[in-house]
Amino acid sequence: MAATRMSTKQMLPAAPILDGMAFNGLETWGGATIDSCLRYLNENPFDRLRTLKKVAPKTPQLMLLRGQNIVQYTSFPDDIVEAFVQCMCRNGMDIIRIFDALNDVRNLKTAIRSVKKCGKHARGELCYTISPVHTVDNFVKMGVELEKMGCDSLGIKDMSGIIQPQIAYHLVKELKSRIGIPITLHTHDTAGLGAASYLAAIEAGVDCVEVSIVPFANGTSQPDTQRMLALLEGHPRCPQFDRQKLSELRDYFEVVYKELANFTSPANERVDSDILIYQVPGGMLSNFRTQLKEQGMTEKFDAVLKEIPIVREALGWIPLVTPTSQIVGTQAMMNVKFGRWKMICQPAQDIALGKYGLTPGPIAPGVLEQVEKQTGKKAVTERPADLLKPGLEACRSQCRDKGLPDDDEIAVLFAMFPQQVEALLKPKSPGAVTATATTTTAAATSSPVPASAPPIPARPLSANGKRLFVTVNGKRHDVTVETLE
Repeated sequence: MAATRMSTKQMLPAAPILDGMAFNGLETWGGATIDSCLRYLNENPFDRLRTLKKVAPKTPQLMLLRGQNIVQYTSFPDDIVEAFVQCMCRNGMDIIRIFDALNDVRNLKTAIRSVKKCGKHARGELCYTISPVHTVDNFVKMGVELEKMGCDSLGIKDMSGIIQPQIAYHLVKELKSRIGIPITLHTHDTAGLGAASYLAAIEAGVDCVEVSIVPFANGTSQPDTQRMLALLEGHPRCPQFDRQKLSELRDYFEVVYKELANFTSPANERVDSDILIYQVPGGMLSNFRTQLKEQGMTEKFDAVLKEIPIVREALGWIPLVTPTSQIVGTQAMMNVKFGRWKMICQPAQDIALGKYGLTPGPIAPGVLEQVEKQTGKKAVTERPADLLKPGLEACRSQCRDKGLPDDDEIAVLFAMFPQQVEALLKPKSPGAVTATATTTTAAATSSPVPASAPPIPARPLSANGKRLFVTVNGKRHDVTVETLE
């Protein structure tokens, strides 16, 4: 929420209330939240998981897992994926939403197998998108395959909020006729279709839809819970929730929303039908505006959006979901800034070379030829993780060399975020301060939460300086570039 800047402390007052409302599940962890815990909030994400499980023990908790990418932007060896799954399941995670950005099921098998081994619920996700190669029949085939792989349920993950009501109805109906596991529809209201598509899916027999609570609802988020209840009033499948408690939760989150004002934008809360053309996910859209502003490209926002479908087609009609949404967005920005395909970022090269998996459609011949010429490499067809050596023990060794704990939790976090983990765990020098987000004073003090610290003073940016986000070998770095006189 709010570009994932909501702290654990800000979540604690609401968690027990949500836990008592008999929701099917609460999504509390995973995805970009783990990065934000380490990078921006000075929190250990496993501490967050343990804390939220303690204060909300009754309702199953969900998290989003990027398959072989775990919660990062590149593939990891099987042993690191397995260890990460074991750690989160041991600490209270119940339902794991597992997806692959390319819908390449080979990238899901290790995560699904690991979740099942831990006795937890594996929910395989179809990343919904629109393109000449993404048809209802192909999505149904993937759903059948995920059931065969052992998934306990199936999720239709519409990260861009573009699934239309009739398509939602037809897709759910077809899946229901072919598979026997429960189906969840997850969408965003970016294009204003979310609530209508939920109603259509409910008519088709979907088992669950995912909602949020105002002010962190609608727009680039999920439809609001109260709104969905009103739309279902009188419907035989309308669930019953305490409306008064929902109102109280809204009042509380309004306060938190104001505290996180630096990370929110009214533009993210409005309906934008252009998304039906660009297919940009809600989370990507909300962060994209901030990033373009930081890079002095605010006026290029529309131009970059229009470039996204062009990049996406050239890279094999890949769905726009983490990490491919960030990769396509970065390449679109570079195309606008430097000229189309004048520079190709490393992750886009890796997609073209098959290092993320099998793309849904073919790579544009000109782009593939350029990448192979620049890198001196040929595209691969194997499962990307099959080309990787086991890495967990090497991570343990690196942790020990740096004076860090070498247990599974720290080792798997270090594998993905080495600089951030070292900054979190290294003893601070006297007088040092650590950046955190503003937190509410209304939090329950009896629950264990990470200690907050005063924010580090912002370093003044010179007139010749520009803040950039640079991705190197799948790792994202926040840098400032200055022109020397």
